[in-house]
Amino acid sequence: MAIQLVKFMLKPSNLVVLFGSKSTRIRTISSAQFVASRARDPTFEKYMDNYKKLVKVVAIQDLILANPHKNPPSVSVDFLSRLSQRLHLNRGAPSFLRRHPHVFEVFYDPQKSMPYCKLTDKVIEISQLEAAAINESLPLVVERLVRILSMSLSRSLPLRAVFKVWRELGLPDDFEESVIARNPQLFLLCDGNEPNTHVLKLVPTYPTGHFTAAVEDWRVLECCQEDSKVDRTEMRYSFKQGFPPGMKLKKTFRTKVKEWQKMPYTGPYELAGEKKRAKSGIKGSEKRAVAIVHEFINLTVEKMVEVEKISHFRKWFGIDLNIRDLFLDHPGIFYLSNKGKMHTVFLREAFERGRLINPNPVYEARMKLLYLITLERRGMLTTSEKSVKEVEDMQAKENRQISASSVFDNTDRD
Repeated sequence: MAIQLVKFMLKPSNLVVLFGSKSTRIRTISSAQFVASRARDPTFEKYMDNYKKLVKVVAIQDLILANPHKNPPSVSVDFLSRLSQRLHLNRGAPSFLRRHPHVFEVFYDPQKSMPYCKLTDKVIEISQLEAAAINESLPLVVERLVRILSMSLSRSLPLRAVFKVWRELGLPDDFEESVIARNPQLFLLCDGNEPNTHVLKLVPTYPTGHFTAAVEDWRVLECCQEDSKVDRTEMRYSFKQGFPPGMKLKKTFRTKVKEWQKMPYTGPYELAGEKKRAKSGIKGSEKRAVAIVHEFINLTVEKMVEVEKISHFRKWFGIDLNIRDLFLDHPGIFYLSNKGKMHTVFLREAFERGRLINPNPVYEARMKLLYLITLERRGMLTTSEKSVKEVEDMQAKENRQISASSVFDNTDRD
């Protein structure tokens, strides 16, 4: 009973009772505070420090590439400034563009009499490389989409939910035409119950139980290893576990994990039976939910996804549990980060030292862009330019009196 009370108190949005000497105070713990209180993994947190910048860069890149008729493709800096809040550019668009000269190039358009922003040649090359990698992997992309539809109870999904994760799944930006319309033997696009909504369905003739989940492939490989650390008696229903460094695993917690590993469940591609209200049935539903989101994240290009995006599939997958709580309750399988004003979940087993163990061409192209982002201003000045700048700095110190306003301007230029 005491353990259940503690778990209730630690759940997000539940009330935590703090007992004082004279009175009782009640405080509400927010979801963000609850996520922040978990055991942190510095490798994933460092990765997210850079990745949140990538999300902003890609948003601007998409705006620029959406103007292919302009030569070169570009957007005005004034337009980006008006979107600063929506793009989460805390210090404004000009400051963000100046911070990433390897990615963006600002130029003055004499006809429009205003500054514009375009992509550097390196970034355009990376963008073309990613597009080529996606086109070459179209058969794999089609399979990913079929797998996700196969996990749905009705073998159908709202098209708007698929739009939420098109980049995570490595779909082309025109996937309605290049993937759905070109594969009528697999997909049906129907009108939804609401106006201007569509539902993507698998054709009725497509066989069920056609796929094997990634966790089952891992179990086969693990059984073949002589130095496997997983108990053979737990192997049939177990998941790979790897906990954050420094996380203290109490004996009671280890026992619960061991019992959970042995518990049978229905796989993500198997037909789910009727839900049972018994304790064993609830636990089985939870383990099936873990299996579904485990398979879903494994199907993404980068083995990570925003929690808000995967929540759009919850009802269609038959998951009654809170997705975020599911990730927090299984820290050995998932890692949840709240960097960059978004909750992002990683499939822990897919990473080693902050990189994918089995990278793919699309992921590699995106990591090249991420590398350019992390460079910021480093490596932009040549030796002669550095010398000129040093002379100018010396003259500035000796001959000029710098006002408070000019100091602010110089800091902003930096």
